[in-house]
Amino acid sequence: MRHAVAHTLAMKLLQAASDEVIKEAGQIIRCRVSLVLANDITAPLAIKSFRQMGAATVFDKTKIALVMDHFTPNKDIASAEQVRGIREFAQEQDILHYYEGGDCGVEHALLPELGLVGPGDVVVGADSHTCTYGGLCAFATGMGSTDIAGAMALGETWFKVPQTIYVQIDGELSAYVGAKDLILHTIGKTGVDGARYKALEFGGSTVAALSVEGRLTMANMAIEAGGKVGLFAADAKTLAFAKAHGHTATQEIAPDAGAPYDEIIKIDAASLSPQVACPHLPDNVRGVDELAAEHIVVNQSVIGSCTNGRIEDLREAAAILKGRKVKKSVRCVVLPATPKIWTQALREGLLETFMEAGCIVGPPTCGPCLGGHMGILAKGERAIATTNRNFKGRMGHLESEVYLSSPSLAAAAAVAGEIVHPASL
Repeated sequence: MRHAVAHTLAMKLLQAASDEVIKEAGQIIRCRVSLVLANDITAPLAIKSFRQMGAATVFDKTKIALVMDHFTPNKDIASAEQVRGIREFAQEQDILHYYEGGDCGVEHALLPELGLVGPGDVVVGADSHTCTYGGLCAFATGMGSTDIAGAMALGETWFKVPQTIYVQIDGELSAYVGAKDLILHTIGKTGVDGARYKALEFGGSTVAALSVEGRLTMANMAIEAGGKVGLFAADAKTLAFAKAHGHTATQEIAPDAGAPYDEIIKIDAASLSPQVACPHLPDNVRGVDELAAEHIVVNQSVIGSCTNGRIEDLREAAAILKGRKVKKSVRCVVLPATPKIWTQALREGLLETFMEAGCIVGPPTCGPCLGGHMGILAKGERAIATTNRNFKGRMGHLESEVYLSSPSLAAAAAVAGEIVHPASL
């Protein structure tokens, strides 16, 4: 559909969900939402607000997703009480998509896998990494629990139409360089607030060649640049992914010619080495060759999370760990992001590879990423992780450190006991 004004991807997706005509970035509009998400940390506040505003029922019991993924299986009494309250709300409202226990996984890996999000959707979630679904060309963004309560009651919300930064990435990737390296490099260029309340729209030949899983990894970290959303066009590859997972989208979605971009960033992917975000911000990015010379010792390696817990991430890590041993001084924690991924990794022999290497294989959970459980750092310890944040104290003690990397780099560090280029093993 053509518009009187050329639209970016963000404008096009919002326009399809709004009755108001979008003329320019900065405009305030009301939009219908396709799905509303909350988890075991944020849902209790949303439910409290839902009741305080006098709402009796959710707008559509099939369009609410409640995913208990941060502190489950419940790590203590407080988390058990939180989940109990959400479970009772889900039963009261007859919410179809409530996940806890054996069918539960990390929310941003689980919902695409279940076909609950896809091209053209508008998704709001009480979790900052809701932007992950932009990898499927959904306008997806994190919100506070009060806004989520409103969306649960009304089925709509308001947005300020964001300006868009277009990130054009071209060139063939070198060995051990992938989607995580591309997004870390991008954040290194923008800074952690360079895209504040803007859309990041990714394009170029490198992006076209990426798997949908890789695009989800990149979109996941748009928020680490301050982005409202991180968006990829819906091409044939996207539609095939959506169809395979039961989503009904059938139309490719691309920005209009002449779309009004606020800024264009060009990246030569062929020039990149594996990237690492050093403590304590995701934009403190350096190439691994430079870091390897400093012999940075690690105590823990974490492979998993909503950023890099998918099957292709586990395959990447297993390719490094196959036939090797994790260094005795390192704890290597591997957390497949969903039960389906866990089962697939089992069938492919990846879990056996991890166990033989001396890794700890755990259940699907967000646990260590936010310092919740399943891998907390002590004072003075250092981790390398495939997660998305390395803020001070993020994974445990305030005097610990987190380095962010791809799965192959995290696996290589587990073997070497320090940050190294995987090719050096």
